[in-house]
Amino acid sequence: MSWFPLPSLWSLDGVSVWTAVKHVWFGLFEDNIASRAAELGFYFIFALFPALFAATSLLGMIAGSSSHLYDSLIAYLSLALPPAAMGTVLNTFRQITSSANGGKLTFGLAVSLWSASVGFAAIQDGLNIIYQVKETRSYLTARLSAIGVTILLSILITLMLGSLLGADYIGKWAEAYVHPHLIAVVLIFLAKAIGWALVLALLLLVFAVIYYFAPNVQRSRWHWITPGATVGILGWVLACILFRIYVHQFNTYTVTYGSLGAVIILLTWFYLTGFMLLLGAEINSQIEAVITSKRVLERDEAKRDGQASEEA
Repeated sequence: MSWFPLPSLWSLDGVSVWTAVKHVWFGLFEDNIASRAAELGFYFIFALFPALFAATSLLGMIAGSSSHLYDSLIAYLSLALPPAAMGTVLNTFRQITSSANGGKLTFGLAVSLWSASVGFAAIQDGLNIIYQVKETRSYLTARLSAIGVTILLSILITLMLGSLLGADYIGKWAEAYVHPHLIAVVLIFLAKAIGWALVLALLLLVFAVIYYFAPNVQRSRWHWITPGATVGILGWVLACILFRIYVHQFNTYTVTYGSLGAVIILLTWFYLTGFMLLLGAEINSQIEAVITSKRVLERDEAKRDGQASEEA
C-alpha cells in the first residue's frame, strides 16, 4: 500500500504492465480474494431482502397507482439478475408490495439500513486486507461510517434507476407526441444513450466511493475513474452475461439443490459481484504499491549516489 497517494493510477511511472499484472495475480492469492468474495456474497444476500422490504414498501405506494413504474423497475433489475434468481426476487417483491404500509416502511428502512451497513462493514474488512492496513477506527466510528456510505450508495443507486426511468419516460413521450417519426426516433436514441451514460458514470462513482471510504487508509486521494473500477465494472458485466448464458444452457442448480436452486444462483451472482469489486480494489492497491516501491528504490539509490559523490 502506498503511503504517498498517487495523483493518477493510470500512469505506471515506468513500471511495465506485465509487472503490474504479476503483482495483481499474486495479490489475489495472498489476500485470499476468492474467500473474501464468498463472505461478501453472504452479506449481500443477507442484506438483499431487508433492502427489498424497505424499497418495495416505498415503491409499492407509488406502484399501486403506476404499474408502468413497477414494470420498468422489474425490467431493469432483470438485465443483471439471471432469470431463475429473478423469479425468487420477483415473488418477494410482489408479496411485500401487495401489503406495503407506513409501519412496514419505517421498520423496513431501519432493518435494511443496518443490514446493508453490515455488508459494507464486510467490504471494509476486505479492503483493509487488500490495502494491508489495520482497522484503527473504533467500532462505533466504523459502523457510523458504514451507515453513512450505505446511505450515499443508496442515493447513487436510486439516481441510476431514476436515469433509466427518465430516459424511458422521455422515449415514451417522444414516441407519442413528436412528429415526424424520424425526429422521434432520434430523441428516443439520445434519451436512451444519455440515460445509460449517466448509469455508467454513477456506477463508476459507486466504485470510487467504496474504494475511497472503505479501507482505513490514513492518506488517500479521490479518484473517480480508476483502472480497478474500469476492470471491475467490465468484468462484472461480462460475468453477468456469461453466468446468464450458463444458467440458461446448463441449469444444473435445480437438479442439485432442488427448490434452493434459485437461492444458490442468486448467491453465486452475489459472489461474482463481490469478486469483481475486490478485484478492482486489488488492481488499484497493487498499482499504488508497485509504483511506490519503485520510487522508494529510486530515492534510496539517489541518496546513496549523493553520499558516494560527497565522500569522493
